[in-house]
Amino acid sequence: MKIKIICGQLEIIPGRPDLNYKKILVVMDEARARQADILLLPEMCLPGYLIGDLWEQQSFLDDCEYYAQKIIAASSGLCVMFGSVAAEPGKLNEDGRVRKYNAAFACCDGQPLTGYLGRDYIIKNSLPNYREFDDCRYFYGLHKLCAEENINVRDALQPLEVNIRGEKLRIGLMLCEDGWTENYSLNVPQTLAANGAQLLCNLSCSPYTLGKNRKRNRLFGQQAQQAAIPLIYCNNVGIQNNGKNIFTYDGCTSAYNGDGSLIASAPMYADTLLELTWDTASSTLTSSSPVAALPQEPQSVYLALKYGASKFLQQCGIRKMTIGLSGGIDSAVAAAMYADILDPKNLLLLNLPSRYNSAATRNLAYRLAKALGANYAVLPITESCRLTFGQLQNTPIVNLGSGSQFNLQLSGLVQENIQARDRGARLIAAAAAAFGGAFSCNSNKAELAVGYATFYGDIAGALAILGDLWKHQVYALGRYLNAAVFQREVIPEEIFTIRPSAELSASQTVGSGGDPLVYPYHDYLLRSFIENWHKTTPADILRWYKNGVLAQELGCEEAALQQACPNAQALIEDLERWWRLFAGFAVAKRIQAPPILSLTKRAFGYDHREAQLTPYFSREYYALKDELLAQK
Repeated sequence: MKIKIICGQLEIIPGRPDLNYKKILVVMDEARARQADILLLPEMCLPGYLIGDLWEQQSFLDDCEYYAQKIIAASSGLCVMFGSVAAEPGKLNEDGRVRKYNAAFACCDGQPLTGYLGRDYIIKNSLPNYREFDDCRYFYGLHKLCAEENINVRDALQPLEVNIRGEKLRIGLMLCEDGWTENYSLNVPQTLAANGAQLLCNLSCSPYTLGKNRKRNRLFGQQAQQAAIPLIYCNNVGIQNNGKNIFTYDGCTSAYNGDGSLIASAPMYADTLLELTWDTASSTLTSSSPVAALPQEPQSVYLALKYGASKFLQQCGIRKMTIGLSGGIDSAVAAAMYADILDPKNLLLLNLPSRYNSAATRNLAYRLAKALGANYAVLPITESCRLTFGQLQNTPIVNLGSGSQFNLQLSGLVQENIQARDRGARLIAAAAAAFGGAFSCNSNKAELAVGYATFYGDIAGALAILGDLWKHQVYALGRYLNAAVFQREVIPEEIFTIRPSAELSASQTVGSGGDPLVYPYHDYLLRSFIENWHKTTPADILRWYKNGVLAQELGCEEAALQQACPNAQALIEDLERWWRLFAGFAVAKRIQAPPILSLTKRAFGYDHREAQLTPYFSREYYALKDELLAQK
């Protein structure tokens, strides 16, 4: 028998079950028009997934239940499987609130199908509680429920029995993390297959991460091959956030046969339907849709940033953007991205030179703005900063207890920070308010990692569009924008080749110095502190250095390591400098940084959770430090 299955790769609006319900009804009508037998919809497609403590509002849960029942009632002539929240009155979570499950509902001809343990839904077993996921805060897992009811979870994981045109079929329905079995004691898909499933279906709400799709294809292909039955993965598109991180959902809905082969997939970020045919006699899936190409960096980065930033600005009602344009690579790439997203007429680009800014960078800022065709202005800050310096230094501070007085002295660093704040908090923020819309934070991930940014200055803004990109990725994205997006030199070539500098003092000059980070090395050092699953520590760095494999472990060039740290003493001094900043005061800056559009395995924000602590060096670190320094 041949069964037509349609996967609805829908754009989900988090926190809006009313809007998602209306869209689901439209897709159900389209599926019927295509004479589909089964319609698969993503995990949490009704309420959305990343909605914070909205999960604790009973009226919201009531609406989710109401719309779920409306979908079930509307399933005439169609079998629909969709994800939503299931509340169980009379039972409580450990926090004392009503019991909630991350659930999949299945219905045919207006009636619900019986799921696990006599309930009218399938309960997610594997609740992710890492990175941005916080499922255990809100939901009760199947394994807990089985322990509570003294039932073996393997016995509870039974396939759904579905009657399609008189033929009874057994479908193993699971939710997202249930298919990611590497570190769980129970393999859900293989248990479903062992219990008689003829087809595995994974309903997901899985955000985009660089390289994740290839890993998912390997994992789900292996699951299908091991079970020797087909597997379908149905994901959503759109954006969702947890307050500090904005995640794009790229879809990439896919189908795999029992030999592990990927036979079809939907394009990234497309709100679309993927149509499949399941031949139950041969236990194979076929599709007229090809396997969609997966882009490589930097194209993949560009697509995620454009999609995510566009959706976020639209969600916030931001139609205009003001950007401080320094003549450096970060602000240049941010400006070019926003020009591609919003249209140059909706951009206000401001060059804000002090007496330390070179004619070269001022000229580069102008050339970029002209190439983009954006609104542009030059607002010098020298006089306003001198006024601030004078007010602070010349105004007596009176101790009202003793009657003594003193004057503030401004160090070079304080004067540099005053300039950054004058640009950000005074001029850029005010110009954005007058122009309409918001203003951009142009900080990259390396700068955020060590706090190389100023409170209420260059770390301010509505969105850190480059906040999850290392400096080398920013350069690569800039090259891609010129070559593939604008197809002309929008970002001047000199911006790629000049040595970066903040230009906040006489010692900070473009071309000769000023930026303390040697990015070809420090990008990779700092990345290891954040993105390695087992976080790299200073002790790891010294151990790798001692064994002659530091560059290899970090993924940087040996020449870059030698340039930044030519000997053991230089390496240790450099490491301690940046570690103390990374694990110290930079945390306070990151906590107050704008939301970051997440791309990598770990983005700052709630994806990389951290507390404000004093920097820690382990016993092993000090032993290795003494050993290396003794070898001089």
